[in-house]
Amino acid sequence: MKVMMIGIIGGSGFYNIDGIKDVKAVKVKTPFGDPSSEYVTGVLEGARVVFLARHDKGHRVLPSEINYRANIYGMKKLGVERIISVSACGSLKAELKPLDIVVPSQFVDRTNYGREMTFFGNGIVAHIQFADPVCPHLSKELYDSGIKAGASMHLGGTYINMEGPQFSTKAESYLYRSWGMDIIGMTNLAEAKLAREAEICYATLACITDYDCWHMDQAVESVSLEMIIQNLLKNVDVSKRIVKLVLPKLAKNRNCVCASALKDSIVTRPDAIPAKTKKELELIIGKYIK
Repeated sequence: MKVMMIGIIGGSGFYNIDGIKDVKAVKVKTPFGDPSSEYVTGVLEGARVVFLARHDKGHRVLPSEINYRANIYGMKKLGVERIISVSACGSLKAELKPLDIVVPSQFVDRTNYGREMTFFGNGIVAHIQFADPVCPHLSKELYDSGIKAGASMHLGGTYINMEGPQFSTKAESYLYRSWGMDIIGMTNLAEAKLAREAEICYATLACITDYDCWHMDQAVESVSLEMIIQNLLKNVDVSKRIVKLVLPKLAKNRNCVCASALKDSIVTRPDAIPAKTKKELELIIGKYIK
């Protein structure tokens, strides 16, 4: 059985993970520029892992500035087949409390479309299925491991991806609640889209730090940076425990649709794809376009 490579993308506060053996820092060149940081490879809980700090070490990169294409391409180049994302988020529902963790099943896009969320273009067109944007098998494993770790877990829900870096206005927060949204964050949608195009399983531990600003009139402290940081540090510790618990479960081969998500999605004739584009995307499309 081949060794499964697991990617871990750490969000706010999650800049490293303890216990990795055979550690090696790896710089990866991509056709899309530099990833957020060096990748850290090694062995954790018996699994081969690749870790990346989404905002770079020291948190130097805004959500809108993240080179999502380079980050996911780099994971693919290093042989990653599953990505565990760990992210901070706000809650839009009373029952989803700060320090709870949601494993979302859906996304809604409220970015300004300035982010690059596809590997395609420049002479090649693909339309990938994205009705179910996360891997259900990986999501369930994360949820079960979270329960085992003693976290307050929620399986499923909709993550609305705002632009940031500012937090919501009250009007926006009330609007998103009226739409039935569950949690709000700034980063995960682009990763999920690109991971699907790269045929990598993707799921998120969305760690709630606050109630956004809709809760202000209920005598509950609304979003503040100080509160977010305090809850962030607590969430990071729990998330690291969950990651370590789930890794041994992910060694088996994949039997989900993620592994063949790009099949029948490329609509451009192979002979019409520019040679430069074909070469740059060989890692992504090479299984289907020769």
